Amino acid sequence: MNKTVQRIIIAVSVISVTALFAYFLKDILIPYIKLEIAHDLDGAKELLVSKGIFGFLTVVLVEALQMVIIFIPAEFIQVSSGMSYPFYIALLLCDLGVCLGATIIFVLVRVFRFSSKASELGEEKINRLTVGKNKSRGTVLMMYLLFIMPIIPFGAICYYGSRRDLGYGKYIRTVATGVIPSIVSSNVLGAATKYFLGHSMPIWLLVLIIILLAAALFTVLALFLNKIYFKENEGTPDSILNDAFFRFFHFLRKRRQRLHIDDSLIRDLPAPYIMLLNHESFYDFYYSRQLIRSNNPAYVINRHYMSRKISRKYCEKACFIPKRLFVSDFVTPTKIMRTLRKGYSIVIFPEGRLSITGRTYPIVDRSASFYRRLKVDIVFARINGAFFANPKWRKKFYKSDIYLRAEKVVKADEIKAMSDDEFKELMDSMIYHDASLNVVNKYPQKDKAEGLEQVLYRCAFCGSLYTTKGVKNDFICSACGKKLHFNEDYHFTEEPHTIGEYYDRIIELEKKELDSLDFRAEVDTVIFSEEGRYRTKEQGVCTLNKDGFSYSSAAHSFSVGYDLLPALPFSCGKEFETYHDEKLFYFYPKENRIQVARWALIVDLIKELSDENEKQS
Repeated sequence: MNKTVQRIIIAVSVISVTALFAYFLKDILIPYIKLEIAHDLDGAKELLVSKGIFGFLTVVLVEALQMVIIFIPAEFIQVSSGMSYPFYIALLLCDLGVCLGATIIFVLVRVFRFSSKASELGEEKINRLTVGKNKSRGTVLMMYLLFIMPIIPFGAICYYGSRRDLGYGKYIRTVATGVIPSIVSSNVLGAATKYFLGHSMPIWLLVLIIILLAAALFTVLALFLNKIYFKENEGTPDSILNDAFFRFFHFLRKRRQRLHIDDSLIRDLPAPYIMLLNHESFYDFYYSRQLIRSNNPAYVINRHYMSRKISRKYCEKACFIPKRLFVSDFVTPTKIMRTLRKGYSIVIFPEGRLSITGRTYPIVDRSASFYRRLKVDIVFARINGAFFANPKWRKKFYKSDIYLRAEKVVKADEIKAMSDDEFKELMDSMIYHDASLNVVNKYPQKDKAEGLEQVLYRCAFCGSLYTTKGVKNDFICSACGKKLHFNEDYHFTEEPHTIGEYYDRIIELEKKELDSLDFRAEVDTVIFSEEGRYRTKEQGVCTLNKDGFSYSSAAHSFSVGYDLLPALPFSCGKEFETYHDEKLFYFYPKENRIQVARWALIVDLIKELSDENEKQS
């Protein structure tokens, strides 16, 4: 459509809207408000009756034309209609007007290829809120979300939907239902204002009515979405809930982390395949999703995130595959194979836990037989820059550049030909990463050391326990007075230069004391059932010695040998955890919770010695 025709359409539309507004204001709205203020209900009714169908038509046309023009606010006509007509009529008229406007926009875009500066600006604002692939389910979800956001005009949303790969039927159903919350809110505001003016309603009651009606409406809309749209591709990575999950985290992270993607090795790689990555930060699942652009993968996640009924239902519908950390089971492999057979790739972080020093944790499960049975390609990928952006021991985020790269593709036939040792060596070499040796950002912040004592719990110089403290950019031991300072590369200015090297010194100190190992801690315990049906709390005592880990309380008593305890996951300065009898136990030391890092390290060291002895024998 040429610019002259566009200008004519806009001019005619503006004149029509202006005329309708003038008529509506002069002959209906203003007289009506005056009559209501005067409590002349009979006169108000006569006014409405006298205008008849033309008053109805005015609402429909103004609502439609304000969408086409975009910059005319919809709230005015919606509030006005709510004040002038019964609620159900006002709702119907406004919704008809929206559908008419949406249809006009659809025809203008699809048939006449119409475009204007206003529609382009509106769509540009929407695009800043969106992420992901151009699929109809994503468009529908985004339109629903945009309709309940006050910052985006209805017309801009309809221009956005019309330019996407969306059929008219689904498009108009989405518009007709998506605008209802906003229309009802405006209509209710108009109706409540009319009653407020005519019956001296208390202002608090007016506000309460509006809030309750809006809440009820949004609940109904949520139920409708769940029954109609959220069922699409349910239980797969293509589900609308999976898409919503990653859109939400894109909104959280897009302004804080700048992602640099190198997907050249997998851009044309057909699904399904397995992707294995190192694990530097909590948001690695989001970062890795940006690396896989050609298909939506499923993720293997900590089963604890699904311990509550609501989260479990959501994760199941969004196709997240649960895994009990460091515990063998048959459920997870079965779900992985089923997902692969459906044609979806799988993302796995084989470390099973976040790095605490920037170095990759030893991989406990490197079974070549499992990956052979999957009969798919394996992609090894690497995340760099995420560790110092938000390490496990620090709550604050630093704005960072984060690099993701597909490093190597190993074909299924190659995996089949590998020995177990060859596969383990390949996995160790491809997954291992040391963030301190690959610093890709500068960190001028003044609080880089704060919280570091939750990992470096022991002085590497005097050996004192729990005397270290991160203060701004300094790491200080209160026992010997030793102070180390971080530079902008997140390195200490003297030896040991990195967090990993400092941790190595702690490891050597702990190894010397393994023979006299005897830990004991009184703990507050939180117990989650396997299916998340209940959570209980109690108090007990944890012990750790050369024979293994033990826990005792009034209700529970068990011991776990190191052959069944490959690792002891923990949250810095909070708790450590383990599974027993299909339950997940969280142990919170009553005193000095920094010690949880020591418990976890000791288990790692004993596991390492056990593996070495096994190799020698």
